[in-house]
Amino acid sequence: MTLDTIPLDQIDSQRRRLLGIAAAGIVASPFLARRATAASAIDSPFGALQQIDAGDLSIQYADVGPRRGKPVILLHGWPYDIHAFIDVAPLLVRAGHRVVVPYLRGYGGTMFRSADAARNGQQSALALDIVALMDALKIPQALIGGFDWGARTADIIAALWPERCQALVSVSGYLIGSQKANEAPLPPQAELAWWYQFYFATERGRAGYERNRHDFNKLIWRTASPKWNFDDATFERSAKSFDNPDHVAIVIDNYRWRLGLSRGEVRFDEYERRLAQAPAIALPTITMEGDANGAPHPDPATYAAKFSGRYAHRLITGGIGHNLPQEAPKAFADAILAVAQPG
Repeated sequence: MTLDTIPLDQIDSQRRRLLGIAAAGIVASPFLARRATAASAIDSPFGALQQIDAGDLSIQYADVGPRRGKPVILLHGWPYDIHAFIDVAPLLVRAGHRVVVPYLRGYGGTMFRSADAARNGQQSALALDIVALMDALKIPQALIGGFDWGARTADIIAALWPERCQALVSVSGYLIGSQKANEAPLPPQAELAWWYQFYFATERGRAGYERNRHDFNKLIWRTASPKWNFDDATFERSAKSFDNPDHVAIVIDNYRWRLGLSRGEVRFDEYERRLAQAPAIALPTITMEGDANGAPHPDPATYAAKFSGRYAHRLITGGIGHNLPQEAPKAFADAILAVAQPG
């Protein structure tokens, strides 16, 4: 039986069973026993979430599947959270993978270890968070997949630390950018699609996002995935992650940094210099796009040449929007399994 032939109700049943078994295994394993937090006690379809110190952060993450399985790290974007992969994870666990899904900085129970740390949202900082997590979990190399901020983070790890990334699945392709490149104006229609970035550039925008983040992010879900009929419970499950005390600061800084309105940290300057050269990615890669993505995204033809290794692009049809892993979990899991195979 292939992934494409598994009935949806069977997938849901397997998801609950596999994640429950995996979560129980995590709790029982002394190697992976981590400090519990109040947030870990929240009922999650992933089971008990884990917490570990890694670099600047104490990172909250889901960890399911066999401990000796080939590791897969899945990265969410804004304004989403780890539940974007709730139906992807069991398909990968079923294939024998260990699946790690962290909350990015500013989301869920991921917290800064120091009250004095800069609440920095620049692209290289997020990538180094994941490298630090891999170090903390003693994962030397993993398959890495993501969308939105998560795709950019995965792209950066594949470009700067290829020894840590076995293969890559990136929704919307090559998303590495630079402040210099972002100085160039876009056509009016493209600028319109980035309306929230300009809103966040103002103090009114910061205050508006702070006050209205719940409704703001629900609006983004609807406009970025106009054909995805998610229910209130699905959104509310993820919306809890936006209550993180650093969420607003990280989101605002992320978009201001892109426009050169936030300096970033000097310690990341060398990484940003290298990323500004738009380095090619030589690892096995599958890029993906939904046919109804309402968020800003590049045309696949503009980035195909940035992937110099074994490469394929997949267009996922059926009204699939920006949150591709949650809207088309079998297609995303399929891509992870395919890119993991030897060429």
